[in-house]
Amino acid sequence: MPELPEVETVRAGLAEILVDQRIKSVSTDWPKSFPNDPKIVRDKVVESTILSVDRRGKALIIPLSGGYSLLIHLKMTGQLVYRARNSAEGFGGGHPTDSLIHKLPDRSTRVIFELTDGTLFFNDQRKFGYVKLEKSKDIYKTNAFLRKLGPEPLTDDYTFEMFKTALMKRQNTTIKAAILDQTVLAGVGNIYADEGLFAARIHPSTRVGDISTIKLKRLYNALREVMKLSIELGGSSDRNYVDAKGNKGSYLKFAKVFRREKQPCINCKTEIKKIRVAGRGTHVCPHCQKLTTKK
Repeated sequence: MPELPEVETVRAGLAEILVDQRIKSVSTDWPKSFPNDPKIVRDKVVESTILSVDRRGKALIIPLSGGYSLLIHLKMTGQLVYRARNSAEGFGGGHPTDSLIHKLPDRSTRVIFELTDGTLFFNDQRKFGYVKLEKSKDIYKTNAFLRKLGPEPLTDDYTFEMFKTALMKRQNTTIKAAILDQTVLAGVGNIYADEGLFAARIHPSTRVGDISTIKLKRLYNALREVMKLSIELGGSSDRNYVDAKGNKGSYLKFAKVFRREKQPCINCKTEIKKIRVAGRGTHVCPHCQKLTTKK
């Protein structure tokens, strides 16, 4: 599943081409991918103009002039692919299958938006993603999914004290499970959890209550730094994600622990291990990230 840097990379790319385009028609062949009232689609979406392309956590929000917004979650295999009408240019983000470059629609296409200057396709092989319509007014308060999300970790007003206070409510939880919890902070997934914990020298299985304030401050800084770096590099090069122009990101080439099991730690040369924490495959250096408890 894409994490905050990947979705932000796609958001920025799509914002350059979708804003101010008008939606001329919408069609779908899979209701679960587009679970919306046809009348609202006809009255409020068709002929509306795209005002912006926004992001909250791992979700994309596209406000329309008709008073509704498209709430999009790509989940594991979703794609957003734009094809210009009068040029060969194409833009795509999501699971890197041939759908990004081949003729569309294809067998994975679930929703088609005909726009002023081209076509936007929502593709999803496994059919877990969705494009939902929500009223734009107070969407971040009225939508149950968005309302539960924690703070955005990269905003200027997201402080260490906010981070620490949220974690302290989960003192008996492992630190990895806590930072993967989207109600604690929005957008952090497996890649950036592992990288942040390694940078902070915290074992992922450590209970939150056993971590010193100094180490929590290290983790706060490390998570923000590693996600900012990933955005600069175009997102991760995870097998499941590419950026808004169909290019794989380059972050994983610089990853220090994620997917480096059986390779030497860059700090101490100890072999990186892959274990399971919070139900997720987890990469750890046993020497640099010793599991400790408070006495």
